Order: sequence, then structure tokens, then C-alpha cells
Amino acid sequence: MVAMNSKELLVCCPSCGKEIVWDTANRFRPFCSERCKMIDLGKWANEEYRVEQKEVPGDFEPMEHS
Repeated sequence: MVAMNSKELLVCCPSCGKEIVWDTANRFRPFCSERCKMIDLGKWANEEYRVEQKEVPGDFEPMEHS
């Protein structure tokens, strides 16, 4: 993030890298546009992004059927 002055905060769009003003009026923030937002959503849907989680032994115990 880069601050221009005390009133404007510039951030880079996570999809295309374009600098935009962080503003509550931008309904697509942190993205610059709906297009960039949908590109990012598509990458999550296609499992191009993953949140790493370490497996802990004993973290999952199968349920017993009675």
C-alpha cells in the first residue's frame, strides 16, 4: 500500500496490479473492477488458489455407527 496524502490511500488490485484509491464507494474493493473480482473468484473455483493447512494427528476422528 502506498499513501498519497492523509486522505487518499492507494492500493494495488490483487488481480491486475493497477493502483486504485481505497474508497468505500468502490464496491469491488480490493479489486479495481468487477472483471478483476470475477477473475479472482474463478481462480478459487478452479482450485488455483489453496489455503494451506497442516494436518494434526488425531484432529479428525471418524464417527462410529451404532
